Parts: sequence; structure tokens; C-alpha cells
Amino acid sequence: MEKVNNVTEFIFWGLSQNLAVAKVCFIVFSIFYTVILLGNLLIMLTVCTGKLFKSPMYFFLNYLSFVDICYSSVIAPKMIVDLLAKTKAITYVECMVQLFGSHLFGSTEIFILTIMAYDRYVAICKPLRYMTIMDRNRCNYMLLGIWIGGILHSFIQLAVVLQLPFCGPNEIDHYFCDVHPLLKLACTDTYVVGIVVTANSGTIALGGFVILLISYTVILVSLRKQSAEGRCKALSTCGSHIAVVIIFFGPCTFMYMRPDTTFSGDKMVAVFYTIITPMLNPLIYTLRNAEVKTAVKKLWGRKVFLRG
Repeated sequence: MEKVNNVTEFIFWGLSQNLAVAKVCFIVFSIFYTVILLGNLLIMLTVCTGKLFKSPMYFFLNYLSFVDICYSSVIAPKMIVDLLAKTKAITYVECMVQLFGSHLFGSTEIFILTIMAYDRYVAICKPLRYMTIMDRNRCNYMLLGIWIGGILHSFIQLAVVLQLPFCGPNEIDHYFCDVHPLLKLACTDTYVVGIVVTANSGTIALGGFVILLISYTVILVSLRKQSAEGRCKALSTCGSHIAVVIIFFGPCTFMYMRPDTTFSGDKMVAVFYTIITPMLNPLIYTLRNAEVKTAVKKLWGRKVFLRG
């Protein structure tokens, strides 16, 4: 059967149809997006200028901040502009680009968080072999694998949607182009496609969560053999990462580990992993990490000194 596609653009419903609520959301999310940009840029600048890049933990933290900026930038600017727009339209091509970008950076973030959990496992459970196991070459290979995995995942999602015919309604009850809302608009049976999408996204979300769960279970068990001071230090190091994982993986698992169905509250859940997590990452890692705080102080102290 030949694909029929009469849709050249899609119309978002956005976060709210209420103008007063939309204006408040515009201010709030504009602030959030500014914090995302400034906070993550500060982390990247601190890691690079503070010579923390040599540590595997900060090596991956630097790229996590970069991915957070890219991930939110694929979605947030359009969402913020649409809050005050009368018609929240996006062309078919722009929608596909946004779909690809959101899944590329979203899956890449999952992979980076998983690798960071493995890094903490090695640091705490095998401290004497840490720098041997997590040497620079291995970190580079891991990073390459992360990007390859993210690209493959995104191409699968994009290929699935591109072969769907859209010939009827073009209104999406969401604030960005995602797979499930688009499947709902396709004028064909999407049961098999829905299974492929769920298997693809669900495997990444669930697989990452299981690996994280195993890593932190092993870490907590190994902490019983350490001193009270060692336990406190290890828990402080892992605490920030665990907080990020809970905020990010909870909503992701809810969205992508279920069959091809959509709920009215999906867009509110999506706010957590598209906006809230990228905003909280630099705050959590900065406030709960003494080494990062020290590097930030040195960085700003150096700037003040140069100005003086």
C-alpha cells in the first residue's frame, strides 16, 4: 500500500490553553531554560578550567552538561515561544528533526548516567584499580559507544514514524513531537509499530535503570565493609547521581515502558525529563560535590582577580 501523507504541519495544544496560565508558564520556563544554559555552561567551564577533565567522573559530567544543553534546546525554545503564540504550528520536517534530536540526546543522557553509575561502582568497590580500569582510552571508547547507541536508537524511532501515513487530523496534545502522540494521528493500524517503539525505547530505559539498580546495590553492600568516614564520603559522592537518576528515569520509564497509549497528563510528566532534570543537574552536582564547589570558587576568584 502506497504511503499517503497530506499533512505538511502539525499543531500543538501546548502545556495549557488558558492564556493566564500560559503567561505564567512563559515566565517560569524562560527562567528554567536560562538556568539550564548558564548552569550547565558553568559546569563545563569549571571542569575544563579547573583541570577536572582528567578524572573519569568529571569527564562524563562535562558531556552530561553538554547533552543537557542540547536536549533542552531541541524542545524548550519552541515550547516557550508557543506559550504566547496563537497558533502553535510546526512543519512536518521540523517535527521529524525535533523527534530525532529529542531521542538522540535523551537516550545519550540515559547512557551517560549509566556509565557514571559504573564509574562510581569501580571507584568505590575497586579503588586501587580505578585509574587502570577507567583510563582515558576506555573512557573515550565508552563515549563513542554512547553516541553510536544514541544515533542508532534515534534512527529507528525516526524510520518508524517516517513510514507512517498522516492524512487526517494534525493536532498534537503535547508541546513537542514525540512518537506516541504521532502514532495516534497516523491513519493506519499502528499496533506493530507501537510494539517496535516500546521495545526500542523501553529496552533503553529499563536496561539503564536495571544496570543502575545493580550498580548501587553492589555499592551499598560493599559499603558495609568500610569505615563510617568512608561510607559517608561514598554516599555523598553517589547521592547527587542517585537524585538525578530518580528524577530522570522515573518519568522516562512511565512514558516509554507502556504500550502505544497516551494520557492527558503525559506532557506534564515529560516536563520532568525534558526541562526539570537538565535544570537540576548542575545545581545537584554543584551543591553536593565539594570538589566542584571548590573549582567554581577558584574559577570565580580568578575572574574577580583579573578584573581587579
